[in-house]
Amino acid sequence: MLAAVRAFFADRNILEVDTPILSKTAPITTHIDVMTIHFANGERGYLHTSPEYGMKRLLATHPIDIYQLCHVFREGESSAQHNPEFTMLEWYRIDFSLQELIQETLQLIELFIGPQKVTYFSYRDLFLHYCNFDPFQIKAKQLHPTWSLDTSLDYHMSFKIQPRMQGVVVVENFPRSQAALARLKQEGPHLVAERYEIYFDGLELANGFHELTDPIEQRERFEEDLKQRAFLKKPVLPIDELFLEALAKGLPPCAGVAVGFDRLLMLKQKASSLQEVVPFTWNSINRHS
Repeated sequence: MLAAVRAFFADRNILEVDTPILSKTAPITTHIDVMTIHFANGERGYLHTSPEYGMKRLLATHPIDIYQLCHVFREGESSAQHNPEFTMLEWYRIDFSLQELIQETLQLIELFIGPQKVTYFSYRDLFLHYCNFDPFQIKAKQLHPTWSLDTSLDYHMSFKIQPRMQGVVVVENFPRSQAALARLKQEGPHLVAERYEIYFDGLELANGFHELTDPIEQRERFEEDLKQRAFLKKPVLPIDELFLEALAKGLPPCAGVAVGFDRLLMLKQKASSLQEVVPFTWNSINRHS
């Protein structure tokens, strides 16, 4: 399947690249925790949770279609569907619309699960369909007395919606507060994120953006995430200034997506857990054969 994926991109003239796993700065998101490396001389480094920043730095200098197939690391992720080290497939397409990238992502997923019927939802319609409330109109306290609105929406997505999904489901137009590194657009009375996720039987497989290219707005989002991390008593992480410099230099208009390769393998093998398809999981590394 590694060879099949590489052939998929070779057929489309998308160049494979290699960016560092270890960096002096860390990807900044509120809820994804980074693994820290401490050097003997007192320096600190971080293992990447995605190759995104490095790949976008390449795009700012060499604006061509690229992909990367690499191991990434996330603190505290261990379950039937998670491993603290896993294989991510990420790619970026220049002058691609989000709809074009969605179709290409579905074609990639077909390599593993074959042709499938695809159901499309906007984020708003998804919640109306499964939960009978409008996520853009409801107030946080209507869902939970102390949680933020996004925490409550994430809870409903994970425990009320995903278990009821059937087949391939594409979700688009996420709330502005969940934009991450995606651009915003006006959709009716609301600003929404040009972002999509793809699920199969409730299992998240892909997360894609029409990429934000504004360094000022991106810095503001980083700073807001850092405030939220401080509020949650999580480590405050250093902003990647070289990444912001790359955006200022000029990231070409592009769309990008990250796909969980190990989860696709799990589906192909009709396995119930990553442990069945990943040769060495965290819990098995030191276990005798």
